[in-house]
Amino acid sequence: MTSTWQPSADIDILKKRAQLIADVRLFFAQRDVLEVETPILSQAAPTAPYLDSFYTDFSPLGSDKKQPYFLQTSPEFAMKRLLAAQSGSIYQIAPVFRNGESGRLHSPEFTMLEWYRPELTLFQLMDEVNDLVQQVFNLAPVLRFSYRGIFEFFCKFNVFTCSDDEIQSFVTKRIVGLPADLDMNRDGWLELIMSYVIEPRLAAMNMSVFIYDFPASQAQLAKVDKDGQGNDVAKRFELYAGGMELANGYDELLDADELRHRFHSDNQVRQQKNTKTIPVDEHLLAAMTAGIPQCSGVALGLDRLLMLALNKRNINDVRAFKFELS
Repeated sequence: MTSTWQPSADIDILKKRAQLIADVRLFFAQRDVLEVETPILSQAAPTAPYLDSFYTDFSPLGSDKKQPYFLQTSPEFAMKRLLAAQSGSIYQIAPVFRNGESGRLHSPEFTMLEWYRPELTLFQLMDEVNDLVQQVFNLAPVLRFSYRGIFEFFCKFNVFTCSDDEIQSFVTKRIVGLPADLDMNRDGWLELIMSYVIEPRLAAMNMSVFIYDFPASQAQLAKVDKDGQGNDVAKRFELYAGGMELANGYDELLDADELRHRFHSDNQVRQQKNTKTIPVDEHLLAAMTAGIPQCSGVALGLDRLLMLALNKRNINDVRAFKFELS
């Protein structure tokens, strides 16, 4: 029986992990991208309904007052404040925390590589992500599909013109074992198709792909624009490799009023779901009002990328200690 004090990853794997992270730092140093470190605790957090943050209370000595703080789900908000202060291109390798996420590919605490490039377009940033995963992690060159194109290729329908009923019907026919009374919105059904139909097919074909031009309803913190067919699309991409989502990149939204509106809409959804509403990050909105430069940014799950590079199937195999033994 393995003692509970021992690490979950082999020491040899941890040495390889350290070398790969050193190579990541060299990759960015050669491109004159500044490494930064931002707070892990914040008085605000992302409002996205699909994220569940850890939080705690700060109690100043000699005071009965308590100030809630959240553990970061991403260093994004603080990094954007640095961009507004004219930091130029920046990156960060940071611990991040998401409550409820646990399994072979998930840990409540994991490591994120996030970077922002004022001088790059979204497609140029995709090129840089491609360079990183090839040069440092030995992945094959990454192919590119639009969101519409990947659904047409694997599912044979146009995601922008089909009805909600047609999407739901596709799901119930192709994914077995779903509850008969499952109630989801259009994006929820599409996410099921991505997770249970498209991702396994990509894994079986051993394909690494960028998927870009998501439906506008999935914009998150990205800009919205028209694609070549006149559809409203979110100017963002995701990287999939080894059957896993590895990265999420944006042509960053810079409109403070629009961002406040999205925060408010997210919290309305949270209220409807009877989940905790999240304080809006006024510091970020003030920085955006002051002026964040036009930029593209991406967040990459470093542990998952290490799993691929080191041929491991469980996230705990590339982290010193799994969450349950921390």
